[in-house]
Amino acid sequence: MSDNAVTQVRDLVKRYPSFELKKASFEVNAGRITGFIGRNGAGKTTTIKAMLNLIHPDGGEVDYFGKPLLGNEMDIKKRIGYSTGTVNWYPRKKIRDIVDIVKRFYDTWDDGAYRKYMDMFGLEDTKTPLQLSEGMKVKFNLLMALSHRAEMLILDEPTSGLDPFSRSELLDVFTALKDDGVAVFFSTHIISDIEKCADDIVYISHGQIIAAMPKADFASHYSEEGESLEDTMLRLERGELHA
Repeated sequence: MSDNAVTQVRDLVKRYPSFELKKASFEVNAGRITGFIGRNGAGKTTTIKAMLNLIHPDGGEVDYFGKPLLGNEMDIKKRIGYSTGTVNWYPRKKIRDIVDIVKRFYDTWDDGAYRKYMDMFGLEDTKTPLQLSEGMKVKFNLLMALSHRAEMLILDEPTSGLDPFSRSELLDVFTALKDDGVAVFFSTHIISDIEKCADDIVYISHGQIIAAMPKADFASHYSEEGESLEDTMLRLERGELHA
């Protein structure tokens, strides 16, 4: 485990009748953005849910901050933020009322950060989730993850449903958080977003981690001359696993 590792995933396994996550191993480091890439159905969401014990793995271990998740789950989850592209908040409650409930669970809740991201994302706390567009729902979900000063963010398709300007805005937020030492781990099918801001790449295909390394090393090892990251991934998905 490297000195800067916030999260270490070791030999994580999850079996379903038609899919298997096969001994996934990688690290996520403080002050770096790790992009988790792979086609739909490759195992990205399964990996993330297993990392958070939202589904129970069939094998392997996950450590955060040098401690195993099992046995320390409550303390660890106070220090990490999790967001998906979907929102499951009370649809008819005002945002301010939802926040008043959620903030009680975090002794690190930061009202200043909450107000900053409310303004940045253009959200109004008098509205309900039902009144938000799909893109604004994504921003609200991310807002809740950012407002308790998480030391690590785990984001499953966080830019889903956002227009290009809003996506660019979020990537700037991720970069600012990275500069503050936060570890950012996010999956997306929008490979250009990864190319713009990621420091490290974790690439999964058919339930197996193919590569976990700095983005520059990934490009030098797998990309052909003139290829974008998306071009490389498309070629690898056609079965050419080595450039």
